[in-house]
Amino acid sequence: MIRLSRKPLVAALLCLSASPLVAQEPDWTALDAETLQHFQAMVRIDTADPPGREIDLTNYITGVLDAEGIEYEVHSLEAERPNIVARLRGNGSKRPLLLMAHQDTVNVDASKWTFPPHSAARDSGWIYGRGTLDDKDNLVASLMTLILLKRQGVALDRDVILLAESGEEGATQIGIQFIVNEHFPSIDAEYCLAEGGSVVRQNGAVFHASVQTVEKLPRGIVLTSNGVAGHGSVPLQSNAIVALSRAVATIADWQPPIRLSDTTTSYFSRLASISEPEAAARYRAVLSPYSAEGQEAVNYLKQHEPRNAAVLFSTISPNIIDGGYRSNVIPSEASATLDVRLLPDEDAPAFLEQVRQVINDPAVNVDWGSRNQRPGASTSLDTDAYRVIESVFGANYGAPVLPVMSTGATDMAYLRARGIQCYGVGPAIDAEDGPLGFGSHSDQERIIEAELYRFVQTFYQAVEEIAGTP
Repeated sequence: MIRLSRKPLVAALLCLSASPLVAQEPDWTALDAETLQHFQAMVRIDTADPPGREIDLTNYITGVLDAEGIEYEVHSLEAERPNIVARLRGNGSKRPLLLMAHQDTVNVDASKWTFPPHSAARDSGWIYGRGTLDDKDNLVASLMTLILLKRQGVALDRDVILLAESGEEGATQIGIQFIVNEHFPSIDAEYCLAEGGSVVRQNGAVFHASVQTVEKLPRGIVLTSNGVAGHGSVPLQSNAIVALSRAVATIADWQPPIRLSDTTTSYFSRLASISEPEAAARYRAVLSPYSAEGQEAVNYLKQHEPRNAAVLFSTISPNIIDGGYRSNVIPSEASATLDVRLLPDEDAPAFLEQVRQVINDPAVNVDWGSRNQRPGASTSLDTDAYRVIESVFGANYGAPVLPVMSTGATDMAYLRARGIQCYGVGPAIDAEDGPLGFGSHSDQERIIEAELYRFVQTFYQAVEEIAGTP
């Protein structure tokens, strides 16, 4: 008979009695410091697009993944513009959850910044720098979530995948399009969490959280007017700049048809339920946009709440005018570029023809400008993932959660077109910040430091509940 020593058995039993059987809640106070370390490192790495060079940030992130023992692949169409696909494996009983954030940022004019744009300076409760809101906040939240899931040993029903992409700000052919077209199996998922939402604070208090479930489609229209060139001392009725000016003013005053979707209907209904009576009445009136009250409400929103108005119809904003080269020469040609944001279900050729009819001037040509075209699709509100997001964000921020249509573009459009249900989330921002010049793409981009930490914690908890084994 073989006798086994009792010492190893006793030691094992002692270890079991001292070890938790379930993962403990993370120490968020300690993790805030780690979040800050990674976040500042990310912001301090210049990934402006253009010119576009994310390789240094990619190396930083893969270094962190290596240290944590998290598997990943790097896919590159251009050597200095890589995309990272990292993965924590679940038991496969449910389809994966994808976390997506982009490494690049828009470029900067450093002379206009109070704090250097890549300093990640901390001042009076804020962190300043390019990318603090777009999109290195989501990037650090996604990275910290993978780290914590791995360290905590969380049992997963789903693989959790991180796509840290390049090129979102203007070179999608080397980022999301490259990944979707050439490496889609590596990111194929049931759900995706990415940028596009936020938590809105007013006067320092949380008003509501928003989850982006659909987005408008960016296009460009170019107006070109032609006339007779001549000496400026002899004005001509065929002046190309005059014709162009009339066309620009006409199209800027045009009200495209209003169409409500499930998302916008839900958004205004819920917004009405949490607003003061006068504002609530307007939001309810918008749901009948062609009634007298609805028209009055839409006109009010266009003047006082342009962001809310912009989700009701396809929009046109004249942003570039080019014409003439000397003050005493009548030019033969002038042009204007219009920033167009189409509703997801808009018939683009029909819309272009409507623009031509509204301008109604044979001296002005109306054509599409060059711009990458994104597919249009929306995300369902009737999913387990949306219910988790609504519950977790609602509880952590003590506010209602509203689905929203984004007026800007995100790379979720390419994933929705492939059947992935995508939801845009983000940290709390002050509604007053944007108009004061502190928002995304501004010259003083900043994030509330405490809200960065709250977002990371909330993001992690949502991911854990969506992907974790009950």
